[in-house]
Amino acid sequence: MLTRLCVLLLCAELRVSPHRCVFDEVQPRVRVVRAARGSLVPKPGEVAPMRIGTWLSGESERLSQHEEGQVRATVERAVRTVSSLFSVEQASSPLLLSRDVNKYCKFLWKNSSGVNYNRCGQANKNYRYEMCLDVKIPDNHLAGCEVYPQSNSTRSVVLRHPGGGVADVDFLLYLHVQTSDKCRAQPRLLAYAAHCRTDASGRPLAGVVVICRERLTRVSVQTVVHELFHALGFSRDLFATWVDCSVEREISACSPRGKVTHADGTGQMRLYTPSVISALQRHLAAVDPELGGPLENSDAAPGGVSSHWEARLLQGSVMLAAPGPSGASSIDPLTLAAFQDTGWYAVNTSRAQNLVWGKGEGALFGSNLTCYDNSSSFFCTGSGLGCHHLHLHKGQCLTDAHLDGCRIYKALENRSECWKKENERQSGDERQGGEVYGSGSRCFFSNLTTLNHSQLIVTGRCYRHRCTGLNRYQVQVLGSDWLDCPAGGSIQIRGYHGSVFCPDKRLCLDSDDSPPSEAEDVFPTGQPNETLLQDDTRSAYKPAADPLITTVFCVLAALGVLVLGLTSTRCTSCKVRIHAASGMLNC
Repeated sequence: MLTRLCVLLLCAELRVSPHRCVFDEVQPRVRVVRAARGSLVPKPGEVAPMRIGTWLSGESERLSQHEEGQVRATVERAVRTVSSLFSVEQASSPLLLSRDVNKYCKFLWKNSSGVNYNRCGQANKNYRYEMCLDVKIPDNHLAGCEVYPQSNSTRSVVLRHPGGGVADVDFLLYLHVQTSDKCRAQPRLLAYAAHCRTDASGRPLAGVVVICRERLTRVSVQTVVHELFHALGFSRDLFATWVDCSVEREISACSPRGKVTHADGTGQMRLYTPSVISALQRHLAAVDPELGGPLENSDAAPGGVSSHWEARLLQGSVMLAAPGPSGASSIDPLTLAAFQDTGWYAVNTSRAQNLVWGKGEGALFGSNLTCYDNSSSFFCTGSGLGCHHLHLHKGQCLTDAHLDGCRIYKALENRSECWKKENERQSGDERQGGEVYGSGSRCFFSNLTTLNHSQLIVTGRCYRHRCTGLNRYQVQVLGSDWLDCPAGGSIQIRGYHGSVFCPDKRLCLDSDDSPPSEAEDVFPTGQPNETLLQDDTRSAYKPAADPLITTVFCVLAALGVLVLGLTSTRCTSCKVRIHAASGMLNC
């Protein structure tokens, strides 16, 4: 029982106010080094699921054992998720990152007829190390470099010898936990990311995710996946480097896509690539050729490009600038289509999650016409209470900086989850409205009341539901039998005044209708990733071999989680594998 409690608590995630992403502020600070074509290109192998190695930075602030366990569990689950989505041509040799010639070299030979054209002619005596954002890259991860003192002689002087590289890795993620200036300045910021190295085709090979130390307990799998997607290529700085490999898989046969973003007739900036256009047309059930992937307008300069989807049009996507509450965002078909169009990945699109927002609403969905005139049930007016569009949470009709004045039902921050039994306070209003909380409960618009002559105000209320088919379900309120609730219609309940309104195409759309607390992960996962690395400047993670040690650790972890007020989630597997790679301890 104790072990089970420990597992449940360690799998729990806090669900709080949404994270605000600052990727487009951070990435321009990073000098990205692109490998020269023909250099440092490992021999390609077969296309297989991408191997992501995670390296915990030695500059990270020291964490307690419990905090380290929390970080590694969250990151491991995010890595497993992403690895299950993308495949690449796996290299048969260890990954070595390029050095920045502009750092180690004082000048390049510029005589185009010389044998050393564009080679380094003199070393920079102040050259010390390479950085990836705020992380010092270990020398063992870096290729060597040399200088050619004479313009017409191929004799060189080795400045740095190549390291051993990182074996069995296709992308290297540096994880950095710190209280940075950016973390201090922005209280809603949980984490941020950047990429710093790419291969000759432009595919990112290395990047950083910085986790704000003081908000460590609020970082979810959803947060890490969002930032990792940025580092892997969902970036305005990389849009122009995406390649078209529709004819041949070999990168040498791929052609640059060139400029893939421009504004449509209304001024909405969009991403125009084939898979993205097709995915949005399928989602909206429209064939308008102007339907490129809509990019956020509010976090970009006029006429500029964002690295996020437009919030008005794609609520619920993991790639919004301010994703929704944990468990209410999905790895949607449009995001996976964008990665497919990078030309760098083979994407497992079958693992895309359902995007409810705007589905089947037509080409005009999200425009000012549908935003303000009540023609779409996804938007609202006023400031009343209702239900978040996934009906997991109660919500309030609000707008924000990303919605351009449109209003939607945003999840309430406190005790809004209908699927949490502990939220059931059984106040007079709840009993009179027939509310029932629990894993099978969802939010319904309702004006039910047991009171006579009461003003019947429609609001969001929690009732039990159970699926009987696709978009078909029954509802049970306090003291009632199970009753069919026709999608798009309403029902009356014996013993109550008023009605329960039955949402259409919002519930029972997937085979798994479990709330976030009952799912193994926020996102679907693949096989466990074995390549998680540890910087030797910190104490290595060591699995406990003795059952007594395991039990003691679980007790301490459970107590720590309870003190922090975490809500436990049901989890079928929390096995985390973090190893120090052989040969890496003397980097």
